[in-house]
Amino acid sequence: MFLTSPEPTGSRSAIVPLPAPASTLTPRIGLKARVLPILVMGVAVPAIFCTVALPAYAYSSAQPVDGRATAALEAYKTQDAQTVDVVSPAAIAVARDDYTATSAADMRRSELAAAARAYSGPSVSDLLKNPPYPNYDPATIVSIAEQYLGVPYVFGGNSPAGFDCSGLTQFVFANVGISLPHSSSAQGRMQAIDPAAALPGDLVVLDGGHHVGIYIGGGQMIHAPMPGTVVRIGKPWGDYWFVRPGI
Repeated sequence: MFLTSPEPTGSRSAIVPLPAPASTLTPRIGLKARVLPILVMGVAVPAIFCTVALPAYAYSSAQPVDGRATAALEAYKTQDAQTVDVVSPAAIAVARDDYTATSAADMRRSELAAAARAYSGPSVSDLLKNPPYPNYDPATIVSIAEQYLGVPYVFGGNSPAGFDCSGLTQFVFANVGISLPHSSSAQGRMQAIDPAAALPGDLVVLDGGHHVGIYIGGGQMIHAPMPGTVVRIGKPWGDYWFVRPGI
């Protein structure tokens, strides 16, 4: 836009340029501002990429290697190697909580049961013919009975291969030459004694004559309780009485 300013009379008019409006100005961007983004994209970004990718180029399978080192490595890998053949993963079963522990008492019971099954010694009739303890002594009865602690209960058994209640007492007393019937009720009908006079080695008859054991003193007896158990020490129960065989 140009304006004409008046001059002195007799002179020509002079044209003076004025600044254009702000809306018509075109901004001028410096060279440095335009070049900087190009440098960042062209130099900095590739540099970062190369830095990250550098470890990947550190090894190449195409690089030559020392043949001796390779052979030594293969020999090391195969030395003392073990091979396991697996038919199928589905054939492998893993079970948990299948462990059992055997106590000393369990082992002892197993040993006694095995010894009882292997028994081939004298029978009751053999012992009566030739008793190992010909002189009757109640204390001897207890010591003989203690030898058979742990022998399994066997219904009708009267040997160390297995005892029932009256079979145990019959076998023990046969060792001292005293014959007893193989029946708890029949043994209970023998000569009863005053409980105050009971001694270790006497018979304890209980459960109405359906059970019998050998008294060992202190309110306890050795007996063969029932199927599934073994000869053991226990206390008499219910109403019971004492019998002393051989008198």
